[in-house]
Amino acid sequence: MQNMLMGRYIPGDSLLHRMDPRAKLLVMIAFVFVIFLATDWVGYALLIAYTFLGVLLSKIRMTYFLRGLRPMIGLILFTVLFQMLFTPGTPVLWHFWILTVSRSSIINAIYIFFRFVLIIFMSTLLTLTTPPLTLADGIETGLAPLKKIKVPVHELGLMLSISLRFIPTLMDDTTMIMNAQKARGMDFGEGNLIQKIRSVIPILIPLFVSSFRRADDLAIAMESRGYQGGDGRTRYRLLKWKKRDTLLVLSLVVVAAALIAWQYV
Repeated sequence: MQNMLMGRYIPGDSLLHRMDPRAKLLVMIAFVFVIFLATDWVGYALLIAYTFLGVLLSKIRMTYFLRGLRPMIGLILFTVLFQMLFTPGTPVLWHFWILTVSRSSIINAIYIFFRFVLIIFMSTLLTLTTPPLTLADGIETGLAPLKKIKVPVHELGLMLSISLRFIPTLMDDTTMIMNAQKARGMDFGEGNLIQKIRSVIPILIPLFVSSFRRADDLAIAMESRGYQGGDGRTRYRLLKWKKRDTLLVLSLVVVAAALIAWQYV
């Protein structure tokens, strides 16, 4: 559970740490769409270079990004294997029943692997360089135009900030409960699938109890401080869009234009 980096922030003074969260959010969301513009090795090489340039600018060790990738490696490998075995293509290298491996399916599987890794790296880069509350403020500010159609933007931002704030806490609670259960003789790795599922129950019950207790304490603390929602509230953290934020967005625009030019021109 210590490998789960979602919601964790590493303090720093790098260029990415100082950027506006709205710019980083916009680039992250746009990157998910831009990555599908790459259809060959040149395109993916450009995206890999762009991602690793962001890692270098963050001044965060690569081990943190690899730790963020580790919990997802099972899903990634399953998806890659499924793509390789069930996608028709030519020339066929191996065939058995409904399973077929071809050169094109292997290439597509490798591309999907890179898509997963790059998206996880970019999302990890976003959370590691942006405090959760600042990230929530950026989302709330970005959704501000939706207030005109009666969307509760402030409440959505509040729920997001609370969720991001307590994800690491829940992970730490899970680790503590698992260690306590192991000290009492519980083995989470033995038995068949049904027994492994049943062994999770001694973790979930105390985790839910502690989560509801923490939520109740938080609600009481907010009410005692006179919280009334977003109407008429001032902000302690003010977001300022600067030239470097514009350059960050333009950098992804340049990458997207380069991909389109390489693939279709």
